Amino acid sequence: MKKLRITVEGKAYEVLVETLDAAASVATGSSAALPVSAPIVAPAAPAASKSAAPAGPGVVTCPLSGKVVSVDVKVGDTVNAEQALLTIEAMKMNTYIYAPNAGKVTEVLVKAGDAVEEGSVLVRLG
Repeated sequence: MKKLRITVEGKAYEVLVETLDAAASVATGSSAALPVSAPIVAPAAPAASKSAAPAGPGVVTCPLSGKVVSVDVKVGDTVNAEQALLTIEAMKMNTYIYAPNAGKVTEVLVKAGDAVEEGSVLVRLG
């Protein structure tokens, strides 16, 4: 048995894996029954975070899970399309989040140091 950690869609799971040597049992003519494992059941989806909302005009969502490194705007700022709003760090790389369109910042839902999930709302533009 080997204990392994696998990651599926950003969530880590620990699993026990049994290595079966099918070639050896065929070569020896063994007719021993192979062990049957229990079905793998995925955990229930986590509840949506309070900042999760459907994307629309003026809603800036997080493209990946990570940590907010910096927030470059504040409520009341006027931004241009493609202007950098904040920076997310994931896997030792910075990802810059840009405004999808011009507008005024009506809400900033994160601050530097916050952990964010993919799809969560970061900033709202009006």
